[in-house]
Amino acid sequence: MSQTLDRRSAHIVDVLIEEFGPSMALDPAAFRRKFRKMAASPFAFYRGSASLFYADQVGEYADDRFLDERTSRVWIHGDLHAENFGTYMNASGQLVFNVNDFDEAYVGPFSWDLKRFVASVALIGYAKALSDQVISDLVRAFARSYLTELRAIAHGGDDAIGSITLDNADGVLRRVLQQARLNTRVDLLAAQTTVDNYERRFSLGDGVYEVDEATREAVCQSFHSYLDTLPASSARLRPVAAHVKDVVLRKGVGIGSAGLPSYNLLLEGHTQALENDVVIYMKQAQVPAVARHIDDEGVRGYFRHQGHRTAESQRALQAHADPWLGFTELNGVGQLVAEVSPYAADLDWADVNEPEELAGVIADLGRAVARMHSVADDESSHDLVDYSTEEAIVAAVDADEQGFVTYLTEFAHTYGLQARRDHQLFVDLFRNGQLPGL
Repeated sequence: MSQTLDRRSAHIVDVLIEEFGPSMALDPAAFRRKFRKMAASPFAFYRGSASLFYADQVGEYADDRFLDERTSRVWIHGDLHAENFGTYMNASGQLVFNVNDFDEAYVGPFSWDLKRFVASVALIGYAKALSDQVISDLVRAFARSYLTELRAIAHGGDDAIGSITLDNADGVLRRVLQQARLNTRVDLLAAQTTVDNYERRFSLGDGVYEVDEATREAVCQSFHSYLDTLPASSARLRPVAAHVKDVVLRKGVGIGSAGLPSYNLLLEGHTQALENDVVIYMKQAQVPAVARHIDDEGVRGYFRHQGHRTAESQRALQAHADPWLGFTELNGVGQLVAEVSPYAADLDWADVNEPEELAGVIADLGRAVARMHSVADDESSHDLVDYSTEEAIVAAVDADEQGFVTYLTEFAHTYGLQARRDHQLFVDLFRNGQLPGL
């Protein structure tokens, strides 16, 4: 048993160093903060260790009879855990609850998204002291909801429920949408900026820093290049002059953003009034963890750089994406650019505890994932995936739907247990100084 644990510990170290080693060398303090956050709970560890999850999908957990040539080449989210859902204002001006955070998006096996999600459900269920039977019921609800919506889309969409909006949401998700609707641009600006001598500027402190003139000039040049990447169709929702009023550096403090530089830009609003200024961010994009385990030159060569990959993936997977979403380069490195939206609100799982309420939320998320998987295919403006993904997935699963649901349910329990054990191994490695470079 000790030898087995030692091998797993060594594997965890190897995967984390391969994924983060160069960045850790540049900013070890940022990764000490990241790893302390990951040490807080099994779910926090799981969130921050997508690289370990995907290494396992081509290793110990590689057996997947529902994958074929087409279902292995679907545009996927890449980090589909339960906390990557929330609200956004789409390019049609409608509040939507959907999948968010597309930094890890890529083209790969559709089931990897589903497996990553259901394992996170198992971790949340365990943390809430739910029984294995209840966790199984939740995973089955997700799987069946996903398949029902995907099948409806494949059959023409007449029976599909569609996007989760104020028009059709209820319960927990309706409350999240209503809360997002109360948010205002004025509140966002008040939190991030100050007005000095009748002009608005960013506030400093708490990870926000001034930039020198050379950096400001480089960021502004990159910003003007970014403007050329914005779709003309969304111009009417961006009635803002391309005038940059202020630039600040933000250092990543989240689990997924350790060590990554990010800049916030304050743009002049569509009038001289100060309450309609716009905040956008420009952040360095990274190679997604899943890409290290997918050998497809057609996918790899499709993107100019990682900023282009992230923006194009979000546009592909999210119908009516943020009208400010685009990409650029800064000092030769790909950047993702988008608005710091006042209308973003995340689902707080601490507020969802009873099995019946959880089941309703998770079924809704199943529908959202189905729509995401169906968007980026032969009917979209992207030609990377040139066939109907919903038809391909339905065909692969229909031969044994019950077997597919059982497969996901068993995986949720097995990998949930694996993640809890890995978390403890990780904590011991970290606290005993066994992660090189920290």
